[in-house]
This record gives sequence, structure tokens and C-alpha cells, in this order.
Amino acid sequence: MPTTVPIKTVGLIAKPRADRAVTLVPELLAWLQQRGVAVTLDEEAGIYAGIPGTTREAVAATAQLLIVLGGDGTLLSAARASIEASPTRPIPIFAVNLGGLGFLTAIKADDTYNQLDHVLRGDFQVAQRRMLHTELWRGDRMVAEHEALNDIVLTKADIARMIDLEIYVDRYFVCVYKADGLIISTPTGSTAYSLSAGGPIMTPTVEALAITPICPHMLTNRPVIVPDESEIQVSVRGAGATHLTIDGQVGENLEAEDRVVCRRSKHSIFLIHPPGTAFFDVLREKLKWGDR
Repeated sequence: MPTTVPIKTVGLIAKPRADRAVTLVPELLAWLQQRGVAVTLDEEAGIYAGIPGTTREAVAATAQLLIVLGGDGTLLSAARASIEASPTRPIPIFAVNLGGLGFLTAIKADDTYNQLDHVLRGDFQVAQRRMLHTELWRGDRMVAEHEALNDIVLTKADIARMIDLEIYVDRYFVCVYKADGLIISTPTGSTAYSLSAGGPIMTPTVEALAITPICPHMLTNRPVIVPDESEIQVSVRGAGATHLTIDGQVGENLEAEDRVVCRRSKHSIFLIHPPGTAFFDVLREKLKWGDR
């Protein structure tokens, strides 16, 4: 992706109910306008700025750059909006951490203007993060399809009972998981729900997907890593109520014998990262690993 074209149009997306955004959004809007940058705000950013905002898809449609103020959840929503609005035009994302853990929102709020000054001149680098394409099939009909940055999750919808999920990888039968659920994660999502469920940490450039059962009945059921060129099919067996969730934000209720098919997406997002910051630097900081 080119990194030498000055940025003149920016989309601003903000996390709702973020205390820091109350002052940051109007200050950032004024800072950008002083530099001749046209800014489109989503509805949440518009509330902070006191002016009308629009949908995140409309924000992404014309932006050369997306500024995302929030946590990883806000970024996940913005990433899907950018793909929906501009599937053939990659939009670099400048993600500022106003949330909690923030594996993806690596830019600190106090460093916003220093980093953004370089970005507006076209002086920046991006990290490519491949997305996951998911289809929901009911019989011979595809009833829904989604793009995920982190993961797709199948979970039980009933309070007590486990669900039975039949797994195939490239048409080869793997097993039937009897569990509370199942996570299929990208490398980007390996530090999210999958990690909490005992899944592996994958560096973002690994071309792989992780299949992680949630509280499996058989203790020998362990996470499995497969190439991201593989096709993963999950079939819902039995009558247990099951729910499909995309990035923890978009959902579908599943019926018995529904099939969820996952494969590497043709879409990627491009995250701007501070110079000199490596993935293991983020791990050490966020997971409180020991330093030298």
C-alpha cells in the first residue's frame, strides 16, 4: 500500500461512553481542520463534537485514513465497516487506545498528535491483518456471510447443556466436539477469546487458523492449528440451541444441521503501528511478561 501520499480526507470513529473521548474528539477535530484535512465523523464521534455524525460505513466510504478512538472492540467494528464500504480500496487504520487491554489499538492517547503528524504527511508503515470469511449454510442455501478480524464463535444458547459440533478440515473428518462452544481464530484474534479458552498465541504474520474448543467434555480435546488456506466446516448436531458470533459483535441463531464454513478471506485490514514497536513488545506490555 502506498505510504507517500499526503492524507487530506479522514474518517473519525469513536467508542461510545469513553471519558477520554469527550475532550479528545473536539480537540482532534480542530487540529485536523487547522491542517486542511476534511473530517467525517461517525455518530458517536459526532455526539462528542456536538455535530451530526453518520454511519461507520459512510465514514469509511470516502476516507483516505480511518482514525479509531477506543478499544479493540471499536476497532473490530471499524474494520468490518471499512471492508463493507470499500472492499477493493484498503484504508489504513490509525487506532488509538482508549479502552482496556488493547492488543490492536497500539497507539497511546498521549502520543496521538505526534504519530498523526507523521501519518498525515504519508510517513507511516502498516501491518497487514488478514480477515476470516464465514458462511452459514442451511441445507443447500447460504443464509448469511460475514467477515471477521478476530474470530467466529459457536456457543451454546441454553444455560446448562453442552452442544455437539462436527468438524471437518478440507473435507477430512476431525472429530465431534461435545463442549460449551468452539472458537475459530485468526492470528490477530489469537490474543482474544481464544487465548482465554486456552488457545495458542500466534504472531500476526503466521498464515494459520486456530480451532479452540471451549470447556470440552473430553479433556484430550486440545486446540488445533491449521493452514489458513484450509476450509473449516462445523456442523451443528442434535437439538441443542447454538449461536454464532462474529468478532463478539454480530450474531446468528443456528438450527440443527446448519453448517458454518470458514476460510481465509480475500480482504485484509492495514493497521498503522508506531515505529520500532514489535508484536512481542505489545505482548510483554499487555500480558505483563517479565522484562530484561
